[in-house]
Amino acid sequence: MEKRVMTNSRRRRGLTVASALLGGVLVLSACSGGGGGKASGSGNSGTSQAKADEAAAKKASEADIRITPKDGTDNASINNSAAVTVSKGTLTSVSMTTESGTPVAGTLSADKTSWKPNGQLDRSTKYKVSAAAKDSAGRVAHENASFTTVSPANSFIGTFTPDNGTTVGVGMPVSINFDKAITNKAAVQKGITVSSSSGQEVVGHWFGANRLDFRPEQYWKENSTVTLKLNLDGVQGASGVYGVQQKTVTFHIGRNQISYVDAKTKQMKVTQDGKVIKTIPISAGSPQHTTYNGIMVMSEKYQQTRMNGTTVGFTDNDGKAEYDIKDVPHAIRLTNSGTFLHGNYWGAKSIFGNVNTSHGCVGLSDTKGAKDTSTPGYWMYTHSIVGDVVVISNTGDKVVQPDNGLNGWNLSWAQWKAGSAV
Repeated sequence: MEKRVMTNSRRRRGLTVASALLGGVLVLSACSGGGGGKASGSGNSGTSQAKADEAAAKKASEADIRITPKDGTDNASINNSAAVTVSKGTLTSVSMTTESGTPVAGTLSADKTSWKPNGQLDRSTKYKVSAAAKDSAGRVAHENASFTTVSPANSFIGTFTPDNGTTVGVGMPVSINFDKAITNKAAVQKGITVSSSSGQEVVGHWFGANRLDFRPEQYWKENSTVTLKLNLDGVQGASGVYGVQQKTVTFHIGRNQISYVDAKTKQMKVTQDGKVIKTIPISAGSPQHTTYNGIMVMSEKYQQTRMNGTTVGFTDNDGKAEYDIKDVPHAIRLTNSGTFLHGNYWGAKSIFGNVNTSHGCVGLSDTKGAKDTSTPGYWMYTHSIVGDVVVISNTGDKVVQPDNGLNGWNLSWAQWKAGSAV
């Protein structure tokens, strides 16, 4: 009985070995080429199994490559999301291209453990990334991924003023206009900081869903530096809409120049650091077309520009413009609705300082062509910078709306802070 059991046991072991060898042959056959070589038999089955065992015994590379965003990502950031890193190894190659094959330039870190694109990516673009790395034993690892960046429809940007590196007047707010309506105002405002070297407190104020301005309680301190930081990358501004901007902007505040226009006396006093440096006769809006009262900030300057009444609603009964002057000299914009401080060559010299005749602008005596350096219009234009303040009074009109131009100074500090979302 015992001998019979031993025989059966040997038979089972023999079947097991045969099965293992057969399995080894099948694995090798599945991975080999389709050539018509000799069938494996008992003569080389041991060698084939040994090779399979050797291949299986080899450890894979320890290098662990990570590509971000992860494969298949949609709405990826165009700023910081793309990166390749490796642990337990060094990168040997990284390739990033658009779906059409356009290469994206990037930089490998000094220790060869990370790689990033050199610049901002394009929106609505599919990118492919392929990377290779090796571990300390020289064993190679590979990784591939593709992702698509956020589309314009799913992202927002803010157009801001003033520009980087400019010098502006003490009244210049930071004004940001977004191309999408912002519903998550607190998150967006938290992603924006404005600071001054003067140490003044700076607060944001929302004008509707698309505009956010920043200013201190009083005008900026002269000769200070203001820094705007936009950290909006990935910030959700509205449902399904994300920020893409990451930018730092600095601008300089120049001398303190504030001009005071009195429509009753028809004089403008230009001050610097609180001292009157020039008094200029003016002609403000007529009784039929009065000029706004209030604090206004110079937002644009034109050596010459066209002014057509139809653009601001001044038309005759036949629909034609009440005026159309194609070469208004030394024009400085004060409101979006068309209030300018500008030179006037067509009016009699006697009106300046004596009669208010305009359609709402503030006129200064000037000469056609904008080249006469002796005129008040020329002097004012050349002594003004964007951001300078003009305070207009005694016009008989209402105070200008704070969002009509860069004129938020017409709100009290309490009113201003009440418009903040944070």
